[in-house]
Amino acid sequence: MTISNTINSSILKLAIPNIVTNITVPLLGLVDLALMGQLGNPVYIGAIAIGSIIFNIIYSSFNFLRMGSTGFTAQAVGAKQKDEISLVLIRSLLVALGLATIVILFQYPIQWLSFKILGGSEDVRLLAQEYFYIRIWAAPATIGLYAFFGWFLGVQNAKVPMIIALVINVVNILLNFLFVNGFGMTSDGVAIATVIAQYSGLFLAIYFLLSMYKDYVKKFPVIIVLQTKAIVRFFKVNTDIFIRTLLLLLTLAFFTNTSAKHGDDILAINTLLFQFFFIFSYFADGFAFAGEALTGKAFGANKRDMLKKTITKLFYWGWGAAFLTSVVYAIGINTFMGIMTNNSELLMMARDYNIWVILIPITSTGAFIWDGIYVGVTASKEMRNAMIISSLLVFLPAYYLTSNHWGNDALWFALNTFMVARTLLMWAMWQRIKGRKAITVYTQ
Repeated sequence: MTISNTINSSILKLAIPNIVTNITVPLLGLVDLALMGQLGNPVYIGAIAIGSIIFNIIYSSFNFLRMGSTGFTAQAVGAKQKDEISLVLIRSLLVALGLATIVILFQYPIQWLSFKILGGSEDVRLLAQEYFYIRIWAAPATIGLYAFFGWFLGVQNAKVPMIIALVINVVNILLNFLFVNGFGMTSDGVAIATVIAQYSGLFLAIYFLLSMYKDYVKKFPVIIVLQTKAIVRFFKVNTDIFIRTLLLLLTLAFFTNTSAKHGDDILAINTLLFQFFFIFSYFADGFAFAGEALTGKAFGANKRDMLKKTITKLFYWGWGAAFLTSVVYAIGINTFMGIMTNNSELLMMARDYNIWVILIPITSTGAFIWDGIYVGVTASKEMRNAMIISSLLVFLPAYYLTSNHWGNDALWFALNTFMVARTLLMWAMWQRIKGRKAITVYTQ
């Protein structure tokens, strides 16, 4: 097998399970909403919707832990440093435990601030609070799984996270039906099901670790685990990724908030059209995750030729998926929109913005792939800087300079420009950093 074929095989081996894992997330949300929708009272749907938004924001903020763990682990794998591979997991789990403890300790101010911002009727708020105070106890498992998922991907295994994600979702769905339809529970039953499912996933992750990677289960002196140099680098990289993720979330929040200012119809249209971006992101993230693991491994091994070829192949697969998706969107976007809503007026209005949706896979693919590459080589500072420039100096000016004349088109133009800017900036920065040598993450 040639090197090119080997790389292609490795990309697909990692990308496909990650795509499957990504797709399971929205499916579970749909099941939750469908069960609440059958109860006949819209407040149940509202409670689940608001509760889910709160936890999506919280846990999205902690996604840096998965990304950082993947990059550090992959580099250690490439450098064949077994102790460092073990230490990445230990430190990641310690950070996860610390973050989960903070979330639980500060649950009351978190919920107060969340409901202050999101609002909702009194009935919705009471049910959502009940949901929140139950589901919050899943934090140790949920955040711990970020560490495990990142580590498993770093050791080039995407199947285990996929299996765990599928088990979590199956357990969650079955318990949802049991608690809601069997025991007559409402949003509280959905919350309890989520908690149990998350801990089942955590225990399964521990099982896979002990059965498949027991050689990496080692004891280290506290002085090694908490080594200052290693801890500082760990938090520096993860802080950069956190800032990058926060700015991304704020940019998307601006998109939604501004959509609302254009009126209910535009908000509804943009919300529906944005689902096409989310759908494509599940596929793009699959290749980005593969990039994290493979580029990190090549970088850690200081195999420059392998790193270059891997990046090239990642873009081949990424752009291929993007163009195929754009073709599918161009052919079927009106049909897909008709499935999501039967409001003929909204459907007619939405057609004015179809071109932006068709373009988004092409304009955004590069940003997804570069994100994966930068995570793999732990170039977190440059990744952060690209996001700062793209969001503050490209996205906002692109919108405000065109909004008076283009209306809602200005939002979509700004979003597409934002993604292109991220691609170009990270490409330009890569020309400067690609010659770096891998740093030993944990010195002993």
